Amino acid sequence: MNTTRFSRYIFILLFIAVNSMADSPAQAQSTNAAPLRVAVAGITHGHVAWLLSRKKPDMVLIGIYEPNDELAQRYAKQYGLDPKLIYHDLGKMLDAVKPEAVVAFGSILQHMEVVEACAPRHIHVMVEKPLATTLAQAVKMQELATKNNIQLLTDFETSWYPSTVKAYELANDSNYIGPIKKVVIHDGHQGPKEINVNKEFFDWLTDPVQNGGGALIDFGCYGANLMTYLMKGEQPISVTAVTQQFKPAIYPKVDDEATIVVSYPTAQCIIQASWNWPFGRKDMEVYGQTGYVITVNNTDMRLRAEKDAKEHSRVVTSAEVPVYEDPFSYFADVVHNKIKVPENGVYALKTNVTVVRILEAARESAKTGKTVYLK
Repeated sequence: MNTTRFSRYIFILLFIAVNSMADSPAQAQSTNAAPLRVAVAGITHGHVAWLLSRKKPDMVLIGIYEPNDELAQRYAKQYGLDPKLIYHDLGKMLDAVKPEAVVAFGSILQHMEVVEACAPRHIHVMVEKPLATTLAQAVKMQELATKNNIQLLTDFETSWYPSTVKAYELANDSNYIGPIKKVVIHDGHQGPKEINVNKEFFDWLTDPVQNGGGALIDFGCYGANLMTYLMKGEQPISVTAVTQQFKPAIYPKVDDEATIVVSYPTAQCIIQASWNWPFGRKDMEVYGQTGYVITVNNTDMRLRAEKDAKEHSRVVTSAEVPVYEDPFSYFADVVHNKIKVPENGVYALKTNVTVVRILEAARESAKTGKTVYLK
């Protein structure tokens, strides 16, 4: 092969290799041609700090809606933001700055208001978990998103975990553990007051209307999301839940302890959601017919299958599995059509309507003391 032909051959190989990576998270997060023009709807959620301090080039903040002017001005000063970004009327902000997308960081109840304002304006939305406080709200939000052809995503921290994706692969894309039989999911921390969340966050997080409940909603939603993902969107047949108030002096209006049992024809999930753990945790145990996978945290796992002599540990990273470790980069690439949201993915609207269905059934079960059977 002469030099010219060899050079041309190498160029073709490189071209194919580069284009074959175009849909991978690592590639997509670094190739946005233009930043996503994003606005924030509400800033009372403590996690908003990540977005307000974010400096990545794939997104530009063009507006902030927050009725609490004192909070808005405080955050503008804290994060070095132009006070001109602040609006106290959601509709006026949307019409003035015309964002491509909005991220909601208010109470869970306010998610409905955000979608009602954004969907008719064809503005994409990502909300913090869970999607809504009631199933009726979730269904209406789904209808608005579908009718107006917008993306409506729900963000969970465990969606960013390489261990979450690897557990799914081992349970569904290989025969490592066999068909799923039981999943046990632990989520929570010592409690909102105990970990010193700010007052604005605490006020609605511990309100049964604004949040929909206490630990059952705040951390039960993680388990409902992960199990729906692991089960590829399969709907459960029943939900049984028990809630308690171990700290009524701190959380008089809502539960601080919840255990939810979600039953399927061939599997069962036990969700342990708590504001009483001695330390923060987000981990799960996935048991198949012939093995198990335990996600200790975002990267560490413990595994054993029938061919293994004993349990072994493993560390998995985003270099190995296709996962975005930044939800805002994921959102930007979805809006810019660089990636598609899987129908039964962790961020997907269909998945998160099911999450709210499970949570509402759990809330009813805890209240009545009866198992709730789902149609």
